Amino acid sequence: MSEIATQMKQMGEAARKAYRVLAQASSEQKNQALNAAAKHLRASIPALLEANAKDVQFGKDKGISEAMIDRLVLDEQRIDAIASGLEAIAKLKEPVGRPLDAWEGNNNGLDIRKVSVPLGVIGIIYESRPNVTADAGALCLKAGNACILRGGSESLHSSSAIVDCLHKGLEEAGLPKEAIQLIPTREREAVGEMLKLTGLIDIIVPRGGLSLTKRIAEESRIPTLQHLDGNCHVYVHQSADKDKAVRIVENAKLRRTGICGAMESLVIDEAVAADMLPAIVDALSARDCVVKGDAKAQAIDSRIEAATDADWGTEYLDKICSVKVVNGLDEAIEHVNQYSSHHTDGIVAEDKTALDQYAAAVDSAIIMLNSSTQFADGGEFGMGAEIGISTGRLHARGPVGCNELTTYKYVVSSDGAIRA
Repeated sequence: MSEIATQMKQMGEAARKAYRVLAQASSEQKNQALNAAAKHLRASIPALLEANAKDVQFGKDKGISEAMIDRLVLDEQRIDAIASGLEAIAKLKEPVGRPLDAWEGNNNGLDIRKVSVPLGVIGIIYESRPNVTADAGALCLKAGNACILRGGSESLHSSSAIVDCLHKGLEEAGLPKEAIQLIPTREREAVGEMLKLTGLIDIIVPRGGLSLTKRIAEESRIPTLQHLDGNCHVYVHQSADKDKAVRIVENAKLRRTGICGAMESLVIDEAVAADMLPAIVDALSARDCVVKGDAKAQAIDSRIEAATDADWGTEYLDKICSVKVVNGLDEAIEHVNQYSSHHTDGIVAEDKTALDQYAAAVDSAIIMLNSSTQFADGGEFGMGAEIGISTGRLHARGPVGCNELTTYKYVVSSDGAIRA
């Protein structure tokens, strides 16, 4: 067994042991750990910035994109937001032990309760963003799970500094620091060994690009909860308010281009394209966004470059947007369902029937009605934070927060019932 394989097995065994403690921890203990970790984060801002500067330089030397650099960079405001996220998670209702259902058995004297319990040990693999380290660790802790984190190679120093603060919080609350572990190497072998730890890790959550999620789907011996790419659409229906449409599209595309909830493709009804599309292109072009479109879009506005078939399915994570002109709601729904990654897709419309039909027919985890796709975030949903947006159907879908990091068991009682 290699040194890395031995190390991963030891981390898995330590996580399993810590989970047994954490699963029985009180809400007060877990919340104390989270609030203490937030305090240590704010007190460690100089050290965090120093660690992050090393990561940013490493990323630039490696040649990662500006969008990825934006995800990687920490400043005082972002660190404070990370700390506030921990405090918000601490304020959430206790996710463990929730009564999910209750009923009486089939004339057998049994009282049956269905209650929430932790998933166990969660392995989380993600790219670049150091804030995910805090969010993932905190959400797992709140839900009574131990976790093993594998951050992006570019964020190793930042993530290590954040985990150090989480460890201090755990220790102040009398909980084992092994409940949150960060793989301390950039070696790819560590991921492969992590995916073999059946019996020690209960579920793998990959959060990153298509190549990462594809590798994990192919190699993992452990069930996965996938967070795939965000090829998100906004459809402007013929009933849309023009000012509202321009405002939503601009925000959905350009508030932050490097996040998975950023709009990548605009779909617009032919009936209003001649009127609305130039105003939308004005707003996007003013902020240096390249707009690519089909022949109908190009005929309306000469600033629109020619799109290829590949553009409809591309997650740009940059100041680039594709535009498809469609002949009505049915064609829009067909286009979105064909090319979406089923992450987040929105519609701008004043027609309630159109809103309802789009929400029912588009097969995505999140549907935004007259709202920017940039709201696709567990924090914005009031979940404190999330460890990803699940685009699958099992075990959770959409933002994965505390409640989604639990499963359930049945607790059955009676007054001495026996089965005939």
